[in-house]
Amino acid sequence: MSTGFGIDHLPYGVVAHQGRELVVVRLEDDVVDLAALAASAPPPFGRAVLGGATLAPLMAAGPDAWAAVRSWLQDTLDTDSPAGRIPLVEVEPRMPFAVADYVDFYASINHASNVGKIFRPDAEPLLPNWRHLPVGYHGRSGTVVPSGTPIVRPHGQRRPGPDGRPGFGPSQSLDIEAELGFVVGAPSVMGEPVPADAFAEHVFGVTLLNDWSARDIQAWEYVPLGPFLGKSFATSISPWITPLAALDDARVPLPGQDPEPLDYLRVAEPAGYAIDLEVVVNGSVVSRPPYVSMYWSPAQMLAHMTVNGASLRTGDLYGSGTISGTERDQRGSLLELSWGGSEPFTLDDGSTRTYLRDGDSVILRATAGAITLGEVEGTITPR
Repeated sequence: MSTGFGIDHLPYGVVAHQGRELVVVRLEDDVVDLAALAASAPPPFGRAVLGGATLAPLMAAGPDAWAAVRSWLQDTLDTDSPAGRIPLVEVEPRMPFAVADYVDFYASINHASNVGKIFRPDAEPLLPNWRHLPVGYHGRSGTVVPSGTPIVRPHGQRRPGPDGRPGFGPSQSLDIEAELGFVVGAPSVMGEPVPADAFAEHVFGVTLLNDWSARDIQAWEYVPLGPFLGKSFATSISPWITPLAALDDARVPLPGQDPEPLDYLRVAEPAGYAIDLEVVVNGSVVSRPPYVSMYWSPAQMLAHMTVNGASLRTGDLYGSGTISGTERDQRGSLLELSWGGSEPFTLDDGSTRTYLRDGDSVILRATAGAITLGEVEGTITPR
């Protein structure tokens, strides 16, 4: 029975094995050491991009190299016992690349509308710019961590109490955001915007991403410049990077954009992806967000991120923003699931939550047809 990590997938990663770190692809319940495979079955493009202990050389090599490597892998691994095959249980996944810059977007109209209704109940949920550009903010690359890294509850300022002074202490409204992360491989030149139709020339692959959020810290700090300490303490990603080409069959049209975007944001269809996520809290599936509902596409996010001339670097990571559908059980954040903390939701053991408690574990999972993306997990610990 397929695990969703077959020959049509082959996600890339870096693992520790017997004191060494290896660049690998996952194949079912094994990994394949790419350096060992290349030594046994020399690739037509040379071995330089497959050595070392990071995906960066392959990521930087660009789309022609990505296609050549993938074709070689699919041909070579279509055998019973390829060289370099190691059981998954014998390795420990590592951070697959060094994150250069991290940007997070706000691309779900359902999520943005829900947040607007929660925080501005007497006003229009979407601010005037939202339908005209993919709203985003710059995060902190140094706190992007691989799945399994404990998440220490952040401390910070909260809204003032009756005495008019801000409170300070551990966040009481610790949240998650179920997202996709897009990993940039090929860099660009400063001063030269990247057009939306060049998305596949620069984006190496996709990973699941959890943008941990301290809502009480965020609520006090975000006016007038947006998220800061309420977001920068941790962002978790899966250690497995799904090649963009593996998701070709998941491409779908966007649900519709009105008004029509400016010229630099126009994309050829299909520009969206049919990827189904699950949010699991302490073993209970609490939400199933559908990426197909996203308003802004990853190609449009990339075009907007560079339209001012900002350059891309190998290892840049940008998040989709919280993925939420139209139904309550499709909301990708606890802020929405509990409607700002006013409507607790129930786990399978009968306990209820609004936000996360110490010891809670959150897992994000996703599938795209027969492909299973690598999951991302984090457990909350006190400072």
